[in-house]
Amino acid sequence: MDKHDGRSAGEPGAVRLDDPWYDALAPGWAETAGAADAAGHEGDAGEPLTVGGPRDSGIPPGEIYLAVHRSGAFQEVRRRYRSFVVPATLAFLVWYLAYVVAAIAAPGLMARPLVGAFNVAMAAGLGQFATTFLLAWAYMRHARLRRDRAALEIRWETQELTGGNTR
Repeated sequence: MDKHDGRSAGEPGAVRLDDPWYDALAPGWAETAGAADAAGHEGDAGEPLTVGGPRDSGIPPGEIYLAVHRSGAFQEVRRRYRSFVVPATLAFLVWYLAYVVAAIAAPGLMARPLVGAFNVAMAAGLGQFATTFLLAWAYMRHARLRRDRAALEIRWETQELTGGNTR
């Protein structure tokens, strides 16, 4: 994240600039200690780079992720996601199917000229493209305003529990 909203780091809703998902490798994706030494890759203090598992918390990562999945915050993010995606998908499918059905069932209507050779079918076809881009923009805006901050907080909590934000 390269934006800062003026709040201090400890304040609720403050933007964190050091996102752990960009700092840590996923478990099992790093080189082993021997391969790191052979390749000459070392950490800041001279230790080979390795992926850290859970921080001796005694909780298996699977249990952590199941707990996150059951949490109210995660369920709220999923509810917000579904509350946008399901109606938007249904509306777009109805609009698309209406275009296809109109092309099949009402060729006279679709052939009606609007301006010169530009007819209703061309306008509706271009409307399909415009609707696609409008829907993509609306999805990004909805995600940014309604889900991203909560999802990032869940991500931080999960990374802190699994030790994924340590180097």
